[in-house]
Amino acid sequence: MADVEASVRDLLNRDRDCTGRALEQMGLRRKINLLIGEWKAAGGGDVLPDIADRMRLRPAKKDGKPARPIARC
Repeated sequence: MADVEASVRDLLNRDRDCTGRALEQMGLRRKINLLIGEWKAAGGGDVLPDIADRMRLRPAKKDGKPARPIARC
């Protein structure tokens, strides 16, 4: 969904028609709302994480080295 949103922003910034991509974005939002509604109807009551929660859970890099070694051929 983030790539669709970025595409809409890019089209708007370039003063282009973004109707198709915007409708696609609204469709994705409807789908997410439907899924959340189904989850809640099935007994889901936990607070859903947002991006700030997810970023807090990521380990912070301490020394600037990559998390895993890069294979060189």
